[in-house]
Amino acid sequence: MSTLSFNTTQHNVENFWTKGWNENGPLRWTVIFSAALLIANLVGMVVDPRTLTGEPIWLKPTKFAVSSVFYSGSLMWILAMIKDRPLGVKIISWVTAVAMIVELTLISVQAFRGVRSHFNVSTVLDTAIFSIMGASILALWLVSVLAFIFLVRQSFENRPWGIVLKWALILTVIGSGLGGTMTSPRESQLEVARAGGGMPESGAHTIGAPDGGEGLPGVGWSTEGGDLRIGHFLGLHALQILPIVGLAVLWLFGNRSERQQINLIHLAAIGYLGIIALLTWQAFRAEPLIYPSALTLTVTGVFFAILFGLAGFVLASNRS
Repeated sequence: MSTLSFNTTQHNVENFWTKGWNENGPLRWTVIFSAALLIANLVGMVVDPRTLTGEPIWLKPTKFAVSSVFYSGSLMWILAMIKDRPLGVKIISWVTAVAMIVELTLISVQAFRGVRSHFNVSTVLDTAIFSIMGASILALWLVSVLAFIFLVRQSFENRPWGIVLKWALILTVIGSGLGGTMTSPRESQLEVARAGGGMPESGAHTIGAPDGGEGLPGVGWSTEGGDLRIGHFLGLHALQILPIVGLAVLWLFGNRSERQQINLIHLAAIGYLGIIALLTWQAFRAEPLIYPSALTLTVTGVFFAILFGLAGFVLASNRS
């Protein structure tokens, strides 16, 4: 691929963003709603000093609003590339828009009420809100799978770029699905319920430590136990991160053959998937992100040694 071809790909990125923004009303308004809610939540963080589970009460809805801006905008851009599926694209767009707006609204409502939005089943109202949020996310996940099916069937003139996008969307589907690992009741919660204490919460972010303990600044990821949000976060945002990696590969190795570029992109995507898997495995073993065990470091080192070895083999192969 020449520099000209890379520039053409970059131009197409901009064109499809403009096309999506102009034509996809549901997701355009989701971006706008999320951005407006983000501003409102930031104001809430300034004027409302309340805290919940050890962090400002408006931090969670703020983080979700940021995530929604990026996710809905990126999906809008991806859907603009899908041809001859107008009804399918419309269904995906509307379901995504409704699901995200419902979830963001309920998270903000719970913050205003001063209670947890996730895992909170302490009252009938809280249980209903958590259930509606769960149903919304399930619907969102199902239409993201449908979007991936459409994208797989879509041909791209620039094959390496098309492969980047397909990997990005399937990794997002996987990362989104990892959110389900947090909703199962923990053994400590079940023990309280068996003892007659009820179950005010079902599920948790953290393994080996209670939610709300010491965490990394800004994101709040636990520094006391394993945190399932990390792998979930990285997977969910593959839709933004992996295309940037793909563009970097196409720019850095524009003089290589298409086959080499495709192989390098596959390796980059496998590396990304490996990071998601390693972070999730680490979390399930109750290890904080910043305090990995010798086993975690060894497995990670072996994985990346193999990956970089394969990349070196690809680059050393015939350039034609």
